[in-house]
Amino acid sequence: MSKVCDLTGTRPLFGNKVSHSNRKTKRRFNPNLQKKSFFIPETNEWIKLKVTAKALRTIDKYGLYEYIKKLECKC
Repeated sequence: MSKVCDLTGTRPLFGNKVSHSNRKTKRRFNPNLQKKSFFIPETNEWIKLKVTAKALRTIDKYGLYEYIKKLECKC
């Protein structure tokens, strides 16, 4: 299962885990992905998406259809 948001395209970031003694080892910062079903009233259908928690909050604020239109304008 890929760890990529279907809407924003957010991927895992890479960095260092730093111990108390300042040793550094590689680690991954995974995005907070959630599986969610959305209903689109304009097309009268349900879709399943893997989205980040941040994208879910924005969808709650604007609605899915408006959020997708906003994403298309940025690209």
